[in-house]
Amino acid sequence: VDALPSLRIRLREQLRLIEDGEEALANAGREAAEAAESYDLAATFLTSAREAAADRLTAAVMGELGPLKLERARFRVALEPIEGRRGPDGVETVRFQIATNAGTDFGPLDAIASGGELARFALAMKAALAGREDQRQPVMIFDEVDQGVGGAVADAVGLRLKRLASNAQVLVVTHSAQVAARADAHWRIAKSGDDTATRTRVEPLSPAQRQEEIARMLSGAEVTEAARAAAKALIG
Repeated sequence: VDALPSLRIRLREQLRLIEDGEEALANAGREAAEAAESYDLAATFLTSAREAAADRLTAAVMGELGPLKLERARFRVALEPIEGRRGPDGVETVRFQIATNAGTDFGPLDAIASGGELARFALAMKAALAGREDQRQPVMIFDEVDQGVGGAVADAVGLRLKRLASNAQVLVVTHSAQVAARADAHWRIAKSGDDTATRTRVEPLSPAQRQEEIARMLSGAEVTEAARAAAKALIG
């Protein structure tokens, strides 16, 4: 008996929905249509902004590829429509695509690029974004951005990092002598320890120590005079 008042209220509300159901459905339909229209308008603006940003990024990255020994490569930002679905991120998916050889079709960056190419494309994009006035980055950190490259390509990567450091502080973790030689300062990182603990030591190097370390990177366990001469030439 005590539950009858709340039951009466629930039944009355159900009856109201039945009697006014057609009007409620019509109102819901109008609200859904208005929401879809508002979404489509916002999505159109988002797509336009993405297309403009994609053109700017494509041009900026393409300008970086030549100095990184990717003269024949092409880069683009593709907007792929999502059929039949509206989501919180718009109506398309953004993809980075590349073509690394003349006459080849574009494909996903992560599927086509080799390890060395992927590192250089990443550097090109980072450099392109860092060049924007509204995206100035005071500090940039690169962990083995020279992965999979050597010789003239590694030297090109080092030169680009050097230029990038003219407007920001650039920290680079590298095993490449060509890249390390372009730095203004050099820290050597070494690990040591036993079965119970591992210690990491970071020490700044003097100019003489820096030249010796780069020579070691060039020659291996035993540093030769030829390696020292090569290190001196690299440092310039």
